[in-house]
Amino acid sequence: MNYACGSGADCDSIQPGGPCFQPDTVFAHASYAFNSYWQRTKSAGGSCSFGGTAILVTVDPSEYSITSTPCPVLQ
Repeated sequence: MNYACGSGADCDSIQPGGPCFQPDTVFAHASYAFNSYWQRTKSAGGSCSFGGTAILVTVDPSEYSITSTPCPVLQ
């Protein structure tokens, strides 16, 4: 997650007080950070493996949000 946030991902939303801070779990924050990194770097050849901790999915993960206001899907 540190790599993603330091290499192109927009991680402001998962900081305390940010719209996507809740749920405050490593899983949720990593998912957001990995997605942000991928969306911002894929056209320049960025990868999405993160040492085997990330996978590409075909469903919108925000549809399964447990928060009352889902985080926006990054495009």
